[in-house]
Parts: sequence; C-alpha cells; structure tokens
Amino acid sequence: MSKRIGIFGTSGMARETQDIAHDLGHSVVFVARDPLEMATIQDTGEDVMLESDIDRFRDMAYSIGVGECVARRKIANRFADKIKFCNLIHPSATFGRNEREHVETKQGVIVAAGVRFTCNILIGDFTIFNLNATISHDCIIGDFVTISPQACVLGNVEIKAGAWIGAGTIINQGTTESKLLIGENSLIGSGAVVLSECDAKSVYVGIPARRIKVHSQ
Repeated sequence: MSKRIGIFGTSGMARETQDIAHDLGHSVVFVARDPLEMATIQDTGEDVMLESDIDRFRDMAYSIGVGECVARRKIANRFADKIKFCNLIHPSATFGRNEREHVETKQGVIVAAGVRFTCNILIGDFTIFNLNATISHDCIIGDFVTISPQACVLGNVEIKAGAWIGAGTIINQGTTESKLLIGENSLIGSGAVVLSECDAKSVYVGIPARRIKVHSQ
C-alpha cells in the first residue's frame, strides 16, 4: 500500500533511500536536523521539513537515510517511542527461506537493490544493506551496522553493532563452532579481504585486512 515516508537526512544516502521508497510506490518528505541542513538538500522535487516539525506528523512512517552508524543511532535514540520506523526493502532484493519474514520483524532496516540474503541469518534494527551486497548463511548482523555496496559476507560471520563494512569488502567465513567476529563499532575499509577476527573500535584495510588504527567512536 502506498504511503508517505519521512526520510531523515539530506545527503546521498537519503536520496538513495528515496529511490527505494519510490520503487515501492511511496512518496517522500525529507527530514532535516536544522535550517542549515535543510539548505543543503538538492532539488529532488520532494518536500522537506525540520525535525522540530515531527510532532505534527507522528502518524507518518520514517526511515533514517544516513549511512554513518553513529549518526543513525543518535537519530533513532532521539525519536525512540515517538514515531514509527519502517523497513524499506527494494523489490529486487532476494531472500532465502523465511529470511524476509525475519527482516520484517525489525525496524528501520534499509535493503537496497540487488541485495541477497541466503539462509539462517539474523539481523538487528536500523541496519543498512546497500546495493548488491551478499549475506550468506548463518550470519548475525548487529544493530546499526552498515553494509556498503557489493560487500560479500560469507557464512558463519558475526558483525557486532555499529560496524561499518566498506564497498567491495569480502569477509571470509567462520565455522559452525566459531563465527568470524567483526567487533563493535569497527570499520572495514573498501576492498579489504578479512580472513580473521577484527577488534572493536578499530580500522582495518588491505588484502589481507590488517588493523591500522583505533578510533574513538
């Protein structure tokens, strides 16, 4: 059923989320944090409102079109229990047995065109799966994780909350007894090939992926 969706954000991820909403037959209004952010939105043909206006539109469903994990968490926390966050799943995304039903039990999930989930995958709230990402069997994806375009997460991997997986990253599989762990709030650089566990709050790059620094988030 067509409805109007409020999309937090005014940058590229917000406009990509707009495209998913349009392909689902919905109309969109962008939600800016303040007048300065409102001024940055390009001419999209959509309405724009401020976060301060949301009290007048509590009956509308919302999505957070922000790729950065910490910023997405802050928005979700600001409006927890105040508004309804919907899932936006592109019609071309494909799912193994019972996976779509599991995703629909969550809130704030964005699944872009070409994404593939196989089987026995658990995901958290406010996760983003961008264009053509692949999530294989027996994975666990925590809240507020961002999976960038064409990332490939193989089987028996656990990605903790707030991790950011770069474009084209390959995360090799763990085992049934011991999942390959990507730590909370870690950042895996684009094109990295992950062969072993990654620590929390750390940045990994390269082939094979190696830790280059710890970050504060």
